Amino acid sequence: MKVPLFAALATTAILTCPAATYAQSDNLKTLKEFHITPPGEWPTVPQTGPQADKVRQILKKIKVPQGFHIELYALVPDARHMAVGPQGVVTIVGTRKSKVYAVTDRTRSGVGDEVKEFAPTLPKRLPNGPCFSKDGFLYIVEQNRILSYPAAEFFYESPDVAVGEVVPEGQLIPKEEESFNHTARQCRVGPDNKLYVELGQPYNVPPKEKLALYEKFGMGGIIRMNQDGKEREVYAMGMRNPTGMDFNPKDNSLWSNDNQVDGMGEDIPPGEMNRVEKKGENFGFPWYGGGHVRTNEYKDEEPPADVVFPEVEQVAHAADLGLTFYTGDMFPAEYKGAIFSTQHGSWNRTVPVGARVMVTFLKEDGHAAGPSKPFAEGWNDNGHYLGRPVDVEQYWDGSLLVSDDLVGAVYRIWYDGK
Repeated sequence: MKVPLFAALATTAILTCPAATYAQSDNLKTLKEFHITPPGEWPTVPQTGPQADKVRQILKKIKVPQGFHIELYALVPDARHMAVGPQGVVTIVGTRKSKVYAVTDRTRSGVGDEVKEFAPTLPKRLPNGPCFSKDGFLYIVEQNRILSYPAAEFFYESPDVAVGEVVPEGQLIPKEEESFNHTARQCRVGPDNKLYVELGQPYNVPPKEKLALYEKFGMGGIIRMNQDGKEREVYAMGMRNPTGMDFNPKDNSLWSNDNQVDGMGEDIPPGEMNRVEKKGENFGFPWYGGGHVRTNEYKDEEPPADVVFPEVEQVAHAADLGLTFYTGDMFPAEYKGAIFSTQHGSWNRTVPVGARVMVTFLKEDGHAAGPSKPFAEGWNDNGHYLGRPVDVEQYWDGSLLVSDDLVGAVYRIWYDGK
């Protein structure tokens, strides 16, 4: 099947906000020096009313296994990737726009009591990817920089927060490679206390003359660095648009989703869930478009000899985004150590697929025991999306939080066996 490929275009469009341009350096400098910015409005997001009622009606259609339940946790506009604070006090929710939200469960009751913008005085650009270190440092990966927020879980109550530059603006990727495409970065702090960041590359399939540049910066792969930004290195390559990753606590292997090539047909190539065992592994893109399917553009080129093929092949074009290992005690024992992931839903299939939460069980040796299976589904209502899950993260009590950027909400999935 032939489809229009907006992703095939070389793009240099920069998503800048005029307000962000004039205030970016001034406010960042002010906050780095622990000074106060000019006061302004700081509204909260209403959590009651018609929108909340409509979301709850949608959730009645969502199917989860027996004994599990799904409910509205909070209304969060444009909710994308999330980071739950180590203390369980606040959940930080990124967006692909210009805002980050802080969701507070003050009574630890499993419901977001308050939702407000995080660090509203500091302009941001595509702040999609938040992650916490175990000692409470928050990192947010934007389109072309990384900022750190010490003790953000407790200092977010003020519009002004302490902030540091891990990677200054314009130094995460080359400025000329900034694009509207494949810029939803995500991060994790690994068992080695280093910061890992996924970097998509902007093309559907990149031209050959771009490969050396992308390999240098880790675009189309995963980079890692110290938490202060030093000792940056490319950790893994051969990915198209990696989004969603987590470390297996059993063996410290890094698992990552990768969204694969468009325009080759409705059912090929498969999406990928990759297992990264060590630094330097190559996962085959752009020679392979997903799984063992060769791309048209590189079918006559010799691929690297040491290509690592996916641990799990996912349904084509389902847009796998979030990924987390379950380590909690709330769910039945069979889920301990399993991977929960999300499928955002296809945009280029005549019969849409995805819009669901998946679960992948592992064998004792740490490899996948089989294909991913639907865990929560129903947002795909006969080809019409009632929601589009983005990320899944474990909450402090062992339940799961699931973000949805179509509805603008975060859901909570919990278990009581009833």
